[in-house]
Amino acid sequence: MSWLGKARVGVTALLVAGLGISGTSYSWAATTWPGGSAVTIADASNVFGTNLSGLSFQSATVLWAVDNGPGKAYRLVPNGATWQPDPVGGRTLHYSNGSGDPDAEGVVVTPDGLVAATERNNDDNDNSLLKVLRFDPDSSSSTLNANAEWNLTADLPDVDPNGGLEGISWIPDSFLTAHGFRDEHTGAAYSPASYAGHGTGLYFVGLEDNATIYAYALNQSNSGYTRVATISTGFSAVMDLEFDAATGHLWAVCDNNCSGQTKTLDINAQGRFAVTATYNRPSGMSNLNNEGFAISPACSSGRKTVLWSDDDNTSKHALRAGTLNC
Repeated sequence: MSWLGKARVGVTALLVAGLGISGTSYSWAATTWPGGSAVTIADASNVFGTNLSGLSFQSATVLWAVDNGPGKAYRLVPNGATWQPDPVGGRTLHYSNGSGDPDAEGVVVTPDGLVAATERNNDDNDNSLLKVLRFDPDSSSSTLNANAEWNLTADLPDVDPNGGLEGISWIPDSFLTAHGFRDEHTGAAYSPASYAGHGTGLYFVGLEDNATIYAYALNQSNSGYTRVATISTGFSAVMDLEFDAATGHLWAVCDNNCSGQTKTLDINAQGRFAVTATYNRPSGMSNLNNEGFAISPACSSGRKTVLWSDDDNTSKHALRAGTLNC
């Protein structure tokens, strides 16, 4: 999302907290970033331009990024200390019928495929279209048509066309069941068997305008879906989500509207995700319009690499790298 329409009134977070979503708790006091203070440039000059948004590691040496306008996906590989697009370059995204220009804001690589969260069709900027789209990450084509899509618009609050789905993550069923995750749809402990055809995990999407996370079982054979949980972040806006399997933290990310803060959420004794910590951005990073966030799966010398994507391409750079303590 561009800076237009991103202004947020500070009271929004208080209104979200006032909703009283059951089982939610907050850690309001922000603490120091739990990693190194230094941040470095992680791309060559002006490779992406503006609108680079969500990020997701496929492996330690493959990083996916999406651009929200025009909708594109990039498969990035290391180039020394930076990341660069593979030879295919930006893969143009379309809906399953081959039409449209999906405003891709979030991305995650899962056992199901390359999955993007979109907030509208850029060919129709005046209307929300809150769709989750699945693509083939192994395709070498410069154009990708979705091989599955789920239209969540009717199930989510009415939002500004430029304030819809911004982030997406995926959490394995094995983790959710081991930690007693509660299914708000059934009112009982989450049982994967309740959702035939949904794959091996749930998708968590972040809605920018109300800073709320929604967990879904997405039927991988058709367009069916079921909402399993609703989770408040306490932010005024949410820009990306990242699940770190090593720690069990679900990270929620805000941008320059929240001074670049992040929060971790964990499953509590009631089986609900709740905020457990709030962190300031690393001191070595300016207050940028960061809309993407990814944590490397590899740990080296006690730290992981963390990447942020800056939608504004500040100083002609869209990617920045830092570290997070393992």
